[in-house]
Amino acid sequence: MSWPGIIEAYRRFLPVSDQTPIITLGEGGTPLLPAPRLAAAIGAKIDLYLKYEGVNPTGSFKDRGMTLAITKAKEEGAEKVICASTGNTSAAAAAYSVRGGMKAYVLIPKGKIALGKLAQAMMHRATILQVQGNFDEALALVTDVSKTYPITLVNSINPYRLQGQKTGAFEVCDDLSEAPTHHFLPVGNAGNITAYWMGYTEYLKEGKITHLPKMMGFQAAGSAPIVLGKIVKHPKTIATAIRIGNPASWKNAELAALESQGKIDMVTDEEIITAYRMIAGLEGIFCEPASAAGVAGVIKLHKRDYFKKGDRVVCTLTGHGLKDADFSLKTSIKETTMVKSKEDLLKSLGF
Repeated sequence: MSWPGIIEAYRRFLPVSDQTPIITLGEGGTPLLPAPRLAAAIGAKIDLYLKYEGVNPTGSFKDRGMTLAITKAKEEGAEKVICASTGNTSAAAAAYSVRGGMKAYVLIPKGKIALGKLAQAMMHRATILQVQGNFDEALALVTDVSKTYPITLVNSINPYRLQGQKTGAFEVCDDLSEAPTHHFLPVGNAGNITAYWMGYTEYLKEGKITHLPKMMGFQAAGSAPIVLGKIVKHPKTIATAIRIGNPASWKNAELAALESQGKIDMVTDEEIITAYRMIAGLEGIFCEPASAAGVAGVIKLHKRDYFKKGDRVVCTLTGHGLKDADFSLKTSIKETTMVKSKEDLLKSLGF
């Protein structure tokens, strides 16, 4: 039987009824892949897994929340939706809104969005609007408008978004038949770490798992307001998806880390790039730069002898590498070798 999408798969955990018109693209059901070569390369004697959200319909974890946000908007009679975005949210909002017969409007920070993500939103016929400011300013603007006019906000401050995103935790537990000891995630707007914690706690209450994982969130050093304890007015990082200086789910993310005895820390752009290359080069998984922040966190903490032998560690890779292919070409591809003859080819092959 084919995967039905997260709403049908986890219907009893979600705020829908038999009358709710489900808007889905078959999101969820993403692979949880063992990463033994990556663990060995960093010298960590842990059971490491990568939850690869890049295979969702629009290429990121945002589809989990968007299927529910758009479904509920449809149920409530909405004709228009709006969001601020650094990329992935815009792609998901555009795809799911057109699937549901609604119009999407996207505000993006001028020049601060990966072209692959912008192309997706444009192909799905969203109206793209640029603001002379950062993501936080764009979010404040769309939030204000949505409070006064008949247009539904689908950023992660929409509670249905997190309800959908919590299903990632359900899938991890279903695949492992238990919760991991640690779950590492990138932190930008902080909705995902909040949502995963929600999912784990609900599964514990249902008796489907016997313990909760430590929630480990990692921000980019140039965009680390939670770690620094203050808003970053001009966030900077190569990881565009987490280039956010005032996270909407700030307090809930701190609570998730506190309640789980985990932590929220930061990694440098250099550490993110190192992890990004290792994931692709050792495990065959191409993720976008921001996705690698969690793995960079694992590497950082291993160097501090943080883990115990046999710890079961899950890292969520939030988006596909083709979301930001320009970045990979700039940082990872060596100059190609010109082959003019069979002899040249054999030499290149090491024969």
